[in-house]
Amino acid sequence: MKASKRITFPSDAAAGLAGLLPLLPLLVLGACGGAGDGGAESEVELVERARGIHERVITLDTHDDINAANFTAERNYTMDLPTQVNLPKMEGGGLDVSWLIVYVGQGELTPDGFADAYGQAVEKFDAIHRLTEEIAPDRIELALTSDDVRRIVADGKKVAMIGIENGYSIGTDIGRVQEFQERGGRYMSLAHNGHSQLADSNTGEQDDEWLHGGLSDLGREVVDEMNRWGMMIDVSHPSKEANLEAMALSRAPVIASHSAARALNDHSRNLDDEQLLALRDKGGVVQTVAFSSYLNGPKNSLYQASRQAAREAAAAEMDFELLGGRGGGRGALQRMPASERTAYLDGLARVEAAADEAMAESTGPAPVDVADLVDHIDYLVELIGVDHVGISSDFDGGGGVEGWDDASETFNVTLELVRRGYTEEEIGKLWSGNLLRVLDEVQAVAAEIQAGGE
Repeated sequence: MKASKRITFPSDAAAGLAGLLPLLPLLVLGACGGAGDGGAESEVELVERARGIHERVITLDTHDDINAANFTAERNYTMDLPTQVNLPKMEGGGLDVSWLIVYVGQGELTPDGFADAYGQAVEKFDAIHRLTEEIAPDRIELALTSDDVRRIVADGKKVAMIGIENGYSIGTDIGRVQEFQERGGRYMSLAHNGHSQLADSNTGEQDDEWLHGGLSDLGREVVDEMNRWGMMIDVSHPSKEANLEAMALSRAPVIASHSAARALNDHSRNLDDEQLLALRDKGGVVQTVAFSSYLNGPKNSLYQASRQAAREAAAAEMDFELLGGRGGGRGALQRMPASERTAYLDGLARVEAAADEAMAESTGPAPVDVADLVDHIDYLVELIGVDHVGISSDFDGGGGVEGWDDASETFNVTLELVRRGYTEEEIGKLWSGNLLRVLDEVQAVAAEIQAGGE
């Protein structure tokens, strides 16, 4: 029996609806079909039914980026940090399982580059173990299997799992696949943004420039090693050719840890129908990602332009000088003396608050929201079946949409799924059942290989 989740929902139906008033753009008010009885169901009843489902299913997000600086005794995930994921936000929104990501950006394919990447990866592995073993073992535990997940959730704790983004960090040492598995890694992508020593990246599509034409010879060896040690192969970032080759070579199902449907939004990070059908035929799962520009690029561009105009207008009104674009602004901020940096951030917070207020009152472009996320889920379910679709956020790595902009808002995804007519069984599969089934199958294949079977 699963222990009750710590979710900060209002306790009565009226308060529950009142608490959802800020989400009215996501709600279609009025009667809708009941849960299988053909009768009318009020909005309050629908919300209460969704709340019950959210409480009972295991909610699992396959991709949450981390900064090792947030895993120290002085600053850590027991605190409500300004991160999209931490324990207070997970507890508030009823998110049970967070896959914390050992991410390393693509660098030079040289011994020095590989050594630096390996060091960055180990630092993040150690940070996750520090959280679960030293900082907050009473609130969050590391899971290595699907049975671990169910046991930890039943104990009333949150679950951490580890994914590896970019196989660049293993360098040319094939033994590091086993090492990373023993450190807790349960999936790995063979490339990120930029070609790695293992595989071409989706980013090659922009200029039609490729390094391997799919996987490298070493990449093919890594596919075999991942099968051997029970690590899921993640096809979210490599090129189409690399993904199709990896799926053909793998003896176990694969996953896309955070991708959307290219048919709905033409971005190289999304999977086209050919890849999705191959993933289905391999028994895998695509974890639909809540990343605005991957879900609806044109809508997101219009909204962001409007949002930037609101920021600039608010800054002008306050006679506040905004720093330059993303890279330049961050660099200038880091070079400021501490006192000036604090004053700037305080001023920026006032500008952002004013911009938020202006956007709330605006009739201009709408942001990408939970409904756009579930549009992709609908498409994927229709194409490859509900047994092959899941959910991810890419929080703290650029992810988040209106209504699910951090872990505290996780319930809104379940609510939208209920609104679309998904059953509790289907929602359980989407949130965690499918992904955990793939993990079981991958680990079963590994056991067979290690026992000498084929």
